[in-house]
Amino acid sequence: MAIYNPKSLKAEEFINDGEILETIKYAEENKNNFELIDSILEKAKPLKEGNGYRCTGLTHRDAAVLLACDDPQKIEEMYALANDIKQKFYGNRIVMFAPLYLSNYCVNGCVYCPYHLKNKHIARKKLTQEEVKNEVIALQDMGHKRLAIEAGEDPKNNPIEYILECIKTIYSVNHKNGAIRRVNVNIAATTVENYRKLKDAGIGTYILFQETYHKQSYLELHPTGPKHDYDYHTEAMDRAMEGGIDDVGLGVLFGLERYMYEFVGLLMHAEHLEAVHGVGPHTISVPRLKRADDIDPDAFDNGISDEMFKKIIACIRIAVPYTGMIISTRESEKVRGEALHLGISQISGASRTSVGGYTEEERPHDSEQFDVSDQRTLDEVVHWLMKNGHIPSFCTACYREGRTGDRFMSLCKSGQILNCCHPNALMTLSEYLEDYASPETKKTGYEMVAKELENVPLEKVRNIAKQNIEDIKNSNRRDFRF
Repeated sequence: MAIYNPKSLKAEEFINDGEILETIKYAEENKNNFELIDSILEKAKPLKEGNGYRCTGLTHRDAAVLLACDDPQKIEEMYALANDIKQKFYGNRIVMFAPLYLSNYCVNGCVYCPYHLKNKHIARKKLTQEEVKNEVIALQDMGHKRLAIEAGEDPKNNPIEYILECIKTIYSVNHKNGAIRRVNVNIAATTVENYRKLKDAGIGTYILFQETYHKQSYLELHPTGPKHDYDYHTEAMDRAMEGGIDDVGLGVLFGLERYMYEFVGLLMHAEHLEAVHGVGPHTISVPRLKRADDIDPDAFDNGISDEMFKKIIACIRIAVPYTGMIISTRESEKVRGEALHLGISQISGASRTSVGGYTEEERPHDSEQFDVSDQRTLDEVVHWLMKNGHIPSFCTACYREGRTGDRFMSLCKSGQILNCCHPNALMTLSEYLEDYASPETKKTGYEMVAKELENVPLEKVRNIAKQNIEDIKNSNRRDFRF
């Protein structure tokens, strides 16, 4: 059996089955060891350092003990700590984005995804560049500035050249005051050369969900197609880093395998990226298996309750304090609202998970990748966030200012990123309010902006932000940034 080695580039060594099983056993043995749990929570607390804060995070073993603990009082302490960490490093802003599905052609046989090759009745579609443009205009008309593009794995229909052409088209579309300022990419594992091409195309974060870290389960869930290669898939982030992409996003599909196994594997992957590349995951996503065209989630034995889902989110936030955490419209308004207080810092809004879905008046269901639980408009989501004390942020400045990889992480780890994020969030929210918001949302939004401006930490930055917001109100100037 391979020994756990986070610095190794071999999947079987940095995601080591024996270490995961020993960690699960250790967590179960210590789930009621309150002295140990208290020491873990104390170790994870943010420490004041200069003008900011610093967190140590947790090892996968310590975090597993917290997740295993089922004492109600300790769980509440975890929730409070997760929220405190999120506030200290990301504040009350919530970054907004939308997925854009380019093609559902796929050669893989993934048994949990309706795009699998054997599904012969699903409507297959691949967007032309004109259709990409129309989808982007529809998203811009809502107010979106940040997209995550999605495509099935199909070398014939969705080669890297097609993905690159779509990215170029997306960035080229300027409609009224709209422009997509950041394209994140969620496509299949690929080569170092192709990651270099994506980097040169100006992408933001490269996102790839592991689906499951349990190798045997992975092989059974991906019986055919190139995705069947567990090692190639698991080592993709290292190739992306080698290709110059210094911001990568991890995630598992909770419900495919035992949640504790996935949780530990996910944290070990984060530890590996930090150990080898000096930069942990820019984002961690927490999707749960949902119903789709020919997929019944009840056919899988590892579904998790809402309560366990919330505890997983909180424990990830405590263990990996600097990562952005993403929750999608797979989850209901209720679950998303609760998760925002447990560490989530990014959410999607008005998502459609079908190819060409944004230009359709009615939400198409025949080609959705999964059922969308939260079907509110972007304006409704923005208004809801503000009513609950969150700042919806459409900011993409870090990528255009070169704050990526270790540069972003150094700012975040010192607590200084808020000097950029807070004013940028308020300015991009003001753009949204002027250009897209309903009257009620606009009124609520400017009340929040006026109040939050006083919380901008640096006086000089605060004054510049105030002037820029006045310029946004009085002219067509857009896209200010720090």
